[in-house]
Amino acid sequence: MSLEQKANTLLNRFPALKRAVKRSYQLAMYTLSPKVKAQGAIRRVSPDDEKEYFFGYYDKSPWDASGRYMLCLRADETYKQVCSDKPAEILCLDTESGRFELLGKTRTWNVQQGCMLQWLGPGFDRKILYNDFQNGSYCSVIVCPKERSERVLPAAVYCVAADGESALTLDFSRLHRLRPGYGYRNLPDSTENEPLPDSPAIWAVDLLSGEVRPLLKYTDFAAFCPRPEMQGKDVVHKVNHLMFSPSGKRFMVLHRWFSGKRKYSRLITANREGGDLCLLLDDDMVSHCCWKNDEEILAFANKRGMGQGYYLLRDKTSAFRRLWPKISADGHPSYSPDKKFVLTDTYPDRTRMAEVRILREDDEDGMRVAARVFAPFRYDNDLRCDLHPRWSRDGKRIAFDAAFEGRRGLYVAEVESDA
Repeated sequence: MSLEQKANTLLNRFPALKRAVKRSYQLAMYTLSPKVKAQGAIRRVSPDDEKEYFFGYYDKSPWDASGRYMLCLRADETYKQVCSDKPAEILCLDTESGRFELLGKTRTWNVQQGCMLQWLGPGFDRKILYNDFQNGSYCSVIVCPKERSERVLPAAVYCVAADGESALTLDFSRLHRLRPGYGYRNLPDSTENEPLPDSPAIWAVDLLSGEVRPLLKYTDFAAFCPRPEMQGKDVVHKVNHLMFSPSGKRFMVLHRWFSGKRKYSRLITANREGGDLCLLLDDDMVSHCCWKNDEEILAFANKRGMGQGYYLLRDKTSAFRRLWPKISADGHPSYSPDKKFVLTDTYPDRTRMAEVRILREDDEDGMRVAARVFAPFRYDNDLRCDLHPRWSRDGKRIAFDAAFEGRRGLYVAEVESDA
């Protein structure tokens, strides 16, 4: 663990002090460093104007099945609010002609995960889904651009199964209150005065019928393999980062709770009905994850006695192994379509440079940096512009968000044949 990581861990309990120390340190290091905006064979695919463009999170691809069309959001001044009170526009970019089509607007979006904008499976070519706020309620919208049709469902969604028929959701207002930049601000948190609500935490959404069914409550998580640190009337619980397995038969979720200023996280999987729960990680810290296949999950986490790093876990077992032991810094991982490579990124270093990386699972020293970009200081903390790299559906290109040109933009890098 580097000196910076040790300092970061020590300061986690003092957020205001941590931000002040981090800003002062990075300003000093940036002043002394060479001034570099970007490195790598990258190109901007979003329009080059005064607007800001980004896609969202790392667990979805902006490309359609053909690889020609890409989705993104267009907004103003995303360095001012994590959830703006102004709508963002939804665009479909034609990467061959350079033109774009305005598909609609969303009133529920944030700077980290956007509005869950995505192509809908199983074809990933005709239908687009995104979250919105209409008639006083959160909702999701399914649009068929070619047919000029849309259908509104009675719940915003968090993740969607590859079959395009099933989704999961959570309480976006509670999430916004407890983790700014990831939830939505349109409605007040109805559970604000309940540290451990005896109410649904996760719902299933049928994208065909529109039915919304509760699956698991916050109290279900607190009662599952309980720990002493979960106890107490002031311990606050939440869930985040839902993700279906490739087949859609199971999903993962991060159960997090706050005891004073201390945050705890653990990784749990369940079947699509909310049963057959399995506790995969419970060593206080687990961050970004992805499914490799229906049986394995890659997670950045802490393992007692081994430290922080990437661990490959086998679902419904205690089996695991550490990958790339020299990497101890968090990122947003995803497997290439052929499962040979892992794409991830880094947060800005001491000179405010962040990297897009390609790793080989079978080579602990094998790493290629696909891009290095500068992170402007006004894009920091909850307003930061994480790279969130994503694979194209054929594994030949990478898309990522960045702000090195002074505003958010959507960029693409080609993947070398030998990666």
